[in-house]
Amino acid sequence: MKKNIIRKLFIKLSKIMGYEIIDQNDFTSPTLDKQLNEDLSILNEKSIVLPLGEVKISRKVKSILVLFRTNSNIEIWDQNKKRLFELPKIEYTLRSLNSLLKSINFCKEKYPDVKIKLIIIDDNTDEANLNKIKNLTNNNNFDINITKLNHDKYRKVIKEQKNEQTYSNLSSLLCCYEVAKENADDLVFFVEDDYIHFEPMMEEMIASYERISSQINSEIFMCPADYPYLYMNNQKTNILIGNKRHWRTVNETLCTFMTSKIFLEKYWDNFYKTCLDRHDPFEKYINEIYKSEICISPLKSLSVHFTNVNSSYGLSPFIDYKKLWKENE
Repeated sequence: MKKNIIRKLFIKLSKIMGYEIIDQNDFTSPTLDKQLNEDLSILNEKSIVLPLGEVKISRKVKSILVLFRTNSNIEIWDQNKKRLFELPKIEYTLRSLNSLLKSINFCKEKYPDVKIKLIIIDDNTDEANLNKIKNLTNNNNFDINITKLNHDKYRKVIKEQKNEQTYSNLSSLLCCYEVAKENADDLVFFVEDDYIHFEPMMEEMIASYERISSQINSEIFMCPADYPYLYMNNQKTNILIGNKRHWRTVNETLCTFMTSKIFLEKYWDNFYKTCLDRHDPFEKYINEIYKSEICISPLKSLSVHFTNVNSSYGLSPFIDYKKLWKENE
């Protein structure tokens, strides 16, 4: 009995002093009242990864604006190839949106205090397919809006292109960036409609963002996909510990990534110039930012870019693509 009293007092004192205790004998944390194989972290307070200990969260995530860019008419932009499973583009758009909604709802259950808003920027989807998109957005417990792209708005801004597809891509991207600049409060997540996401994607990105940003005392960029093309050169990288997986530093992404409103405003010229013409690579001015700021991608992937099976910009390695595809019908 005396031993139990001393134990309880020690646990109480440790809590008061801000320490966590690990009992490796029964694999528990008495101060957290959790098994050690449970999630020990507390959003916006502390991130705990065994056996690395605790990171105090100084960069707290308050909200995230998700910009989902859709075009169900173009099979693969800038290519004459078919995607994995060779179905009409709307199938990829719907599964992509379905997986995104599932991931957001999963995150909302875990982190109910983080405000999440989804804005869909739609580019010329026909009425029948647009209704399918709208039906998917029903019965979700967060804010969702659909905005139709106005092509004419950017005619005098974007350089004349060789084909309408390229202009359409550039204009929808610029619209996306402008909407984010006007509406974002904290984090902003730009998402294209041919990525299928694992359910924990949003939770892991938010929790890892605040952990890593707190450690380095800076905002960051995060890409949810582990692209195969990043393994095709001898690029040096650093490996970081996130919430529940490893992350690697990268110096290139496509147009699906997360960052903060702070960086969106700081590097607005880069975002804006990306959309004025078809550059080589397309993301040239976004990639320039990564020379000054840290960008990371997960190991293994949280999202898979469903392009052609041979595309170096597509399918992440070591993923059961068919299983992920079927789970998001």
